[in-house]
Amino acid sequence: MQFRQQALAKLQSPEELDLPVRLARPQGRLVLAVTVVALAAASLWAVTGSVTATVGAPAVLTHGQGSYILQSPAAGQVTAVLAKEGERLPADAPVLRVRTGEGEATVRMVAAGRITTLAATIGQIIATGADVAAVEKVAHADDPLYATVYVPARNAAAIPEHAAVDLTVQTVPAERYGVLRGHVESVDRTAQSARRIAAFLGDTQLGEQFTAGGRPVAVLVRLDTSASTRSGYRWSSEDGPPYPLASMTLATGSIRLADRRPVDWLLP
Repeated sequence: MQFRQQALAKLQSPEELDLPVRLARPQGRLVLAVTVVALAAASLWAVTGSVTATVGAPAVLTHGQGSYILQSPAAGQVTAVLAKEGERLPADAPVLRVRTGEGEATVRMVAAGRITTLAATIGQIIATGADVAAVEKVAHADDPLYATVYVPARNAAAIPEHAAVDLTVQTVPAERYGVLRGHVESVDRTAQSARRIAAFLGDTQLGEQFTAGGRPVAVLVRLDTSASTRSGYRWSSEDGPPYPLASMTLATGSIRLADRRPVDWLLP
């Protein structure tokens, strides 16, 4: 009997137009309000905000003028080694003596610098133009270090002037001492060949390594200095490593690119 009465009532008002309609429960209103606020914030950020991007690339710590490979001007047998690795010598200083068919020849420094690699030994037979040493162009012990970052050529245009750079140094545990801070000094827009990189660094293997994925561009980074650290440079940690940095140390650079508006990424 009860079900019959309900059926008759439904027939009398099939659309139930006389009943109030609840648009949303109280919990639903809260969710709706939060959604509207989030959409409004996202829209505002898309118009006024910016997206920060970085590019990572291999790097090496050097002095600003780089290095050069010292070659023998004559063929013959090495009779004397007059220098040693790590030694700083002035321009035209003798490095080797070579006995040739016409007499004795001396291999001399082309420019002042520090000998980083000495490839010749007494008694060795060398040919004309043979590589006998790698020399870093540094005249004084307190000459500052720079970092050269070899960035893919496609990213060169996006690197702004004085962009911030973080360097993870291979010989410094980043989890303990953090990263080395610096800023872009200059960008060489010309793609670097393996031979050109090898000539600048005085290392053929590094030239091949840095061009394995294509010819990069060289970005010179000025390291931020600090009087409160043992290394003399600024780190993301307070003190940095308790020892000085050495040139020709490998690192990985992370360069901050020019900020872009989010709407640029969203629009086709």
